[in-house]
Amino acid sequence: MTWRSTAWRNGPWTTATAGSNTESWISCQPVDEIPPALEHGKAPGRDAGLVRALLHAVLVWTLALLLLGSVVHATGSSLACPDWPTCFGTMMPEMKGGVFWEHLHRLWAGALVVMVTAAAIVVRRTLPARRDLFTLGVAGIGLLLFQSVLGGLTVIYRLPDAISTSHLAVAFIFLALATVMLVLTGPTAGASLNDATSRRAGLWAATMIFAQSIVGALVRHTDSGMGCPDVPLCLGRVIPPLVHPMVQLHFLHRVLGLAVAIVVINGTRMILARTEDPVQRGLAVALALGVVAQIVLGFASVAFRLEPPYVSTHTLLAAILLTLAVAMTTRARRPRA
Repeated sequence: MTWRSTAWRNGPWTTATAGSNTESWISCQPVDEIPPALEHGKAPGRDAGLVRALLHAVLVWTLALLLLGSVVHATGSSLACPDWPTCFGTMMPEMKGGVFWEHLHRLWAGALVVMVTAAAIVVRRTLPARRDLFTLGVAGIGLLLFQSVLGGLTVIYRLPDAISTSHLAVAFIFLALATVMLVLTGPTAGASLNDATSRRAGLWAATMIFAQSIVGALVRHTDSGMGCPDVPLCLGRVIPPLVHPMVQLHFLHRVLGLAVAIVVINGTRMILARTEDPVQRGLAVALALGVVAQIVLGFASVAFRLEPPYVSTHTLLAAILLTLAVAMTTRARRPRA
C-alpha cells in the first residue's frame, strides 16, 4: 500500500491518503501561519472582491442621492409630488419640471434599498464568517426604510423643519455606515493600524462635520440661508446683532464651520507628524483641503443668493468630508481581540 501525504500550504492541517480509501488525520502542529484574510473571516478572491464592488456602488449611489435631495430642495421641488408614496396618484408621473427632480429622488432612493439588500445577501452567502458586515448591512436596510418614512412625512406634513432636518441626519448616518462597511472589506480589514492619532483626529472630525451638517440642514429648512446676506462679514459686522432667529442660526453655522476647519487642520497636522501610513496621510490632506473648499462654497452660496449649483455642491461636499473622516477613523480602529 502506497501512502501519499499532502499538506495545505500556509495552513494548519496535514492530510494523508491511502489508495482509494481515504483516511484523514489532523496535526495540531501548524505548518505555517494562517493567512490573515482567512484568520479574520475574509474569503480571498472573487467573493470579497464582489462584496467590495457592491459596497463601492452603494457609497457612490448614496452620495448621488444626497446630491439629488439637495437639488430637490434648492429648485423648490420638494412638494412637486403632493402625495406619497405615489406622485399624483401614480408611480410613473410625467417627468417634467419639479416632478422630474422629486420623483427621480424617490426612484433613486428605492434603488438604493435594493442595492443594500443585495449587498447584505451576497455577504451572507459568500462571506458567512463576516457577521459584522452582515449585521451592518441589515442595519443599513433598516435605516433606509426609516429614511423613506421620514421622506414621506415631509411631504404629508408639508415640509416641517424638524422632520426635514431629521431626514438629512438619517441620510448622513447611513452614509457613515456604508463607509464603514466598505473600509472593513479593504486590504487592511484583517489587521488594523491601531493608530491612536488617526483614530482620535478622524473621530473628532466626523463628529464635528456631522453636527455642522445638521445645523446646515436647519439653516436650509428654516430659510435662514440669507440670514447673513453678506460675506465674509454678517450684516457688516464680525459679530452681528443676534436679535433674529434666522441671523442666530446662520451665524452659528458660520462659527461651527470655523471650528470644524480648526479641528480638521490641526488633526491633519498631527497625522502628518506622527503617522507613516500613506493612506491615512492622504485622507487627512484631502479632508483639510475639502474643508477649505467647503468654506469657499458656503460663502459662494450666499454671494450668489443660494443658486442651486452652489448650495447643492455645498451639501455634496459635506457628505464627502464625512465619508473621508469616517474612513480615516475606521482604518485606525483598535485591532480585534
